Amino acid sequence: MRDFVEAVIRGRWAQVRPPTENEIRATMVLAVPLVEASAKVRTGFAVDDQKEYQGAAWCGVLPMKWTPQAPLDDPRSQKKISVPENIANYSRPQII
Repeated sequence: MRDFVEAVIRGRWAQVRPPTENEIRATMVLAVPLVEASAKVRTGFAVDDQKEYQGAAWCGVLPMKWTPQAPLDDPRSQKKISVPENIANYSRPQII
């Protein structure tokens, strides 16, 4: 799971709290060849437990079009934390 997170945004694993045992058990990462694909797309911020918004990690979304857009702070975050460099200067592809 760490390798997947690091492939998406290098350095992010070290910036956020580690997953709980329940989160690990409830999550599966698979590698499959794609012949066709579809994606679930959502708008807005993730909904987490209230204690998540008091943590030391930046909370928000990185809007994507064909290129990353400006990061948006989650309004529920109770701390003003600067957007990390790896998110502010996001680029793809990142090779592990």
